Amino acid sequence: MHRRITGKLVIATHNPGKLAEMKELLAPYGIEAVSAGELGLDEPHETGNDFRSNAAIKAIAAAKATKLPSFADDSGIVVDALDGAPGIYSARWAGPAKDFNAAMAQIERLLLERGSTTPDRRRAHFVSALCVAWPDDHLEEVEARVDGTLVWPPRGTAGFGYDPMFQPDGHSRTFGEMESIEKHGLPPLGLGLSHRARAFVKLAEICLEPR
Repeated sequence: MHRRITGKLVIATHNPGKLAEMKELLAPYGIEAVSAGELGLDEPHETGNDFRSNAAIKAIAAAKATKLPSFADDSGIVVDALDGAPGIYSARWAGPAKDFNAAMAQIERLLLERGSTTPDRRRAHFVSALCVAWPDDHLEEVEARVDGTLVWPPRGTAGFGYDPMFQPDGHSRTFGEMESIEKHGLPPLGLGLSHRARAFVKLAEICLEPR
């Protein structure tokens, strides 16, 4: 049986971009959210072999440490021509300095090495796995994706991570060129376009009630 989220919720992330998006998504539900970073929690080792496993690792660690329900996302970009890389290692490709400009440049170099210069050879998708963990080991898990094409050079300064080089299907602008409400705002204000927004819609249906 699904469980509703009530009261305070820990957002198990140290990524300011993810934190901002998650807080915006939770705002209509009146959930009091505090981040793992604000609580001084350590980041657990992400030893899973897929997005869902790593989201669960982060949510469970925060729930055990705080004795509160904890909400985690694991997400990344999957590039077809690179055999699915960087995938679950998307953040690690940016290195300790979180230099996503360098990570995007690395993807572009690898695509050029493989002769992937036309849109049909530059297909990619973002994946977001969301997990809410309770201290008693109850889990709620969902996953969603958004498909698109990688562009070069990157365009736009909005969003974070690989957003400036990802152009979602059916749109002429990259995620980096879209306002936050357009990228991940939920209807009726936004399109619920991003992978994280799409996953959140699934989670809201089973775990949240609007104010």
